[in-house]
Amino acid sequence: MEMSYSEAVAAVTAPGERFETGTVAIDGIPTTVFVNAPTTLRSVFDTARQRGDGTFLVYEDERWTFAEVMRQVDALGSLLVDTYGVRTGDRVAIGMRNYPEWVVAFAAITSIGAISVSLNAWWTEDELGWALEDCGAVALIADRERVERTRSSADKLGVRVLGVRLGDDSDGQLAGVDRWESALPLGAPLPDVDIAPDDDATILYTSGTTGRPKGAVSTHRAVTQALAGYSCRAAVDRLRRGPDGSAGRPTPAFILIVPLFHVTGSIPVMLGCFASGLKLVIMYKWDPERALELIEREQVTNFVGVPTQSWDMLQSPRFADFDTSSLVSVGGGGAPAPPELVRKVDASFAKASPNIGYGMTETNAYGPQNGGDDYLTHPTSTGRATPILEIEVRDDAGVPVPVGERGEIWFKGPNLIRGYWNRPDATAEAIVDGWLRTGDIGRLDDEGFVYVEDRAKDMVLRGGENVFCAEVEAAIYEHPAVHEAAVFGVPHER
Repeated sequence: MEMSYSEAVAAVTAPGERFETGTVAIDGIPTTVFVNAPTTLRSVFDTARQRGDGTFLVYEDERWTFAEVMRQVDALGSLLVDTYGVRTGDRVAIGMRNYPEWVVAFAAITSIGAISVSLNAWWTEDELGWALEDCGAVALIADRERVERTRSSADKLGVRVLGVRLGDDSDGQLAGVDRWESALPLGAPLPDVDIAPDDDATILYTSGTTGRPKGAVSTHRAVTQALAGYSCRAAVDRLRRGPDGSAGRPTPAFILIVPLFHVTGSIPVMLGCFASGLKLVIMYKWDPERALELIEREQVTNFVGVPTQSWDMLQSPRFADFDTSSLVSVGGGGAPAPPELVRKVDASFAKASPNIGYGMTETNAYGPQNGGDDYLTHPTSTGRATPILEIEVRDDAGVPVPVGERGEIWFKGPNLIRGYWNRPDATAEAIVDGWLRTGDIGRLDDEGFVYVEDRAKDMVLRGGENVFCAEVEAAIYEHPAVHEAAVFGVPHER
């Protein structure tokens, strides 16, 4: 007889179990946590040292072992501390497309107690310069395109720049930029640094309805608790499937099809693979046929993206040309998935189940999750949460509403950001007594399933990216021929 969701949760979180829960005070507020979760990201990365020559990163035709990744993590950490003078709490920015060096940079920065600042690779020269100044970065690790876009701002701000995959510089345009391949002191040990669970670890910029984006700041505890939350949910699902549920499945491997500067790419996908010792297959850019080719070649089991990408893959004229039987999970988040897509994923793959997650930058992507039979029977729900995440639906006055009624969704848990960088006003507006106001309108049913039905803010979702109408209008208004503009979204199957 299949175990119920509540029974499985109770079993995996019981005293003495890996996901045992307890209560700690975070910013003075009692909060449910996984008591056995790693306390810092450095301890998460240390587990990779035990993986040796196992394949970790696959990028095009490059294959990086866990040992090689950690060798470069140690060297970069040494360079940042001993040469660049980076200290605990300093901000080090990463500005590049999805390269293996992005992964190394993130691990090194957070392992020395510095704060990793993820820069959106789509940003213009003005936006990148603003972010470097806003966070007060002391160093920038960037690929050639981002190095070129930040030359003037980095020089003005005195930001040390380490370049990745710079290529030829016969014209001298990259003078003064250190080169990754020659600057890293390979063989140097990672410096010893004391890091506390509530020290800041990351800044991810998230769009606002007006003006500049806000830097969402997470502590080490917030990120590691989110990681434990994903693992806990996987344990719940395994228990519900029963002893034969994983029989014959290939070794788990993920494909990275979303940007690492987004929370989904960096936390559940990249860090999830780091923590669990799984292979991560990195694409140069999104292309459905190339994704299908890599899924077959690398025996990928988990496809985590936005619904648009699932549609793209299924609608590819070459879909049937590739063997996708290794896939066991297809889905992700970033936007609601139409029920038709849920059914199509279930019907089109030999073994893969559809899934979706409801998370935000402010929750380190962790939130309610839905998959398998639950998703097929509740295709418009984003699922249920494990015990560290409390969920309430509240009215305009902040009062919880009865089950089934619509209101704003509020979250509470150890995985939440501590606030926005240098924005106490925005922090106070979003986080109230330890609860995060999501800005999403929805409801809870009597089984605990969450339904997201609207957005409180004026926003359009395009391929998982937030597009704010006011921001688009502001850009249109810059054209001298425009007198008045109004921007709004219309539904589209992609």
